[in-house]
Amino acid sequence: MLSSTGRSSKDAAHGVAAGRGAGGDTADERATAPGPFEGLEREVRLVIRRAQSNGASIAQRVHPELDASAYPLLAHIAERPGARGSDLATFFGVGRATVSRQLSRLVELGLVERTVDPDDSRGQRITLTPDGVDRFERARTSRVAMLEGALATWETEDVAQLARLLNRYSADIVAWKQSVR
Repeated sequence: MLSSTGRSSKDAAHGVAAGRGAGGDTADERATAPGPFEGLEREVRLVIRRAQSNGASIAQRVHPELDASAYPLLAHIAERPGARGSDLATFFGVGRATVSRQLSRLVELGLVERTVDPDDSRGQRITLTPDGVDRFERARTSRVAMLEGALATWETEDVAQLARLLNRYSADIVAWKQSVR
């Protein structure tokens, strides 16, 4: 758990020196550090960059010809089978044409299938194929194992708190973007 100083209980147990934060910064460096929103922008930027650099290898675990940008789409379909293309476009904040192109590629690769929406014959429901389910689950399991290894020194509650905060951040960003349209 994070203390009032922002250090986790593991920091002390793993030898983070007094006067230094988990990132190795001194009290003087923290005093001149940017404000919380500037710090957040920096960390989000770094997370996005690192995620982009890992995206290709993650996608390759699913299928050698899968584009990195299609992995989140595949994950969303896995979590919400029967999603409509328009729902996917709205969720990811992209145009329907973009989603349609990505879905066509996923169909070509045999990872997803489209079926007529029983509630609206003009629409389609998208689900993973059995091969898509198997490939996605193997890649997801590998990614979870990577996270478990990378965060092995974290308290379980800290990992859960990070997941909750990221979920809250994402939901609030989406809500804010919708409110300023």
